[in-house]
Amino acid sequence: MDLEGYNLKTLFDQLGLPSEADEIDDFIEAHPLDADTKLVDAPFWSESQKQTLQEWIGKDDDRAIVFDELNVRLHDGK
Repeated sequence: MDLEGYNLKTLFDQLGLPSEADEIDDFIEAHPLDADTKLVDAPFWSESQKQTLQEWIGKDDDRAIVFDELNVRLHDGK
């Protein structure tokens, strides 16, 4: 996969979630995380989604940046 192709849409596709920009925004607004909850420990992920997120964390490429973006947005709630 081309590294330039990694973005929130790509991640949401891999998580099996709706991945259009407005759908991503809706998901983030509906699933805010408190400061003490790690992204991978959020109660709304399935086990397979948690595995996908774990894979993205450990990458030293654009996937880690996308993971960080989702983490920040879920903790900010927007």
